[in-house]
Amino acid sequence: MTNQFVNKIVATLMLAGSILPVMGQDMIARQAPVDIKMRAVDSVEIQRLFHQENLENPAGDLYPNWENKFVNAYGNVKLPDEYKIDLRNFCMPINNRIVTSNFGYRRRFRRQHQGLDINANRGDTIRAAFDGKVRMSTFQRGGYGNMIVIRHPNGLETVYGHMSRLLVKELQNVKAGDPIGLAGDTGRSYGVHLHFETRFLGEYIDPAKLFDFANQDVTGDFYLFRGRGRGTLLGKHDASGKAENSDIAQAGEEVTYPSVANSKSRSNRAQGGTHFHTVRRGETLSSIAHKHKTTVTKLCRDNGISTKTTLKVGQILKYS
Repeated sequence: MTNQFVNKIVATLMLAGSILPVMGQDMIARQAPVDIKMRAVDSVEIQRLFHQENLENPAGDLYPNWENKFVNAYGNVKLPDEYKIDLRNFCMPINNRIVTSNFGYRRRFRRQHQGLDINANRGDTIRAAFDGKVRMSTFQRGGYGNMIVIRHPNGLETVYGHMSRLLVKELQNVKAGDPIGLAGDTGRSYGVHLHFETRFLGEYIDPAKLFDFANQDVTGDFYLFRGRGRGTLLGKHDASGKAENSDIAQAGEEVTYPSVANSKSRSNRAQGGTHFHTVRRGETLSSIAHKHKTTVTKLCRDNGISTKTTLKVGQILKYS
């Protein structure tokens, strides 16, 4: 073997030694975006599986049981001192903006009204307010009529009553916005409307504290449930995730913060010159028309009512 040939071999080996690391680096560089993509895919899949598990047993860490005989099946269950309920990724249960009966004591019937009644036309679509699982889908004679109870991963249960038709079955998973029934007047009802309740471990929460039907929106990003009958609306958060004005929130008062998270819901707000008025005690169509510089005829036309319609305290009227 000549020295010249040996030198060629050595040179070739040295060149190969310098090329291989470069090739390895190139392969790693090419592989890096693939790894990033795979990690992203894995993250999305993990989130999907986690969400699916939450739908199979929504809020399973909170609720002591799952049954379909009673709307409130939890008796004297121990309530957490506080619990943050996520109101984002919601859907309004009905498109109508007019609340015909508020939450609270009904003097006329001498009993509590544990939800809101929202005006509806027969056959209007009723939709799931959040992702969840149907716990009850049944007919209750003399009460809710055709009714549905959905338990949601955020800890809430929502109740929908007086429907003319049920579109979902018990144990069925639903997404926010899925049709679940059609509006009607079954059960103990005095006209077509949706009876809508929001509950947490059986404890009633006034739906008006969570849902703004006039603006077809939620009232905040979160609702902080604090013991029986108390809660705080949370919307704006600092970098640590704590609510602003937390000193007021700690007092258990009802504090409203503007919602910032769900931008798509803002598109549902009233557009143009349409406004809303909440009827107060003693007001008439004439006084409301005078206050907003419109006419009784326009008020009646905008709200589908007549001059003989009896206004109810808390009723919401459109005007332009």
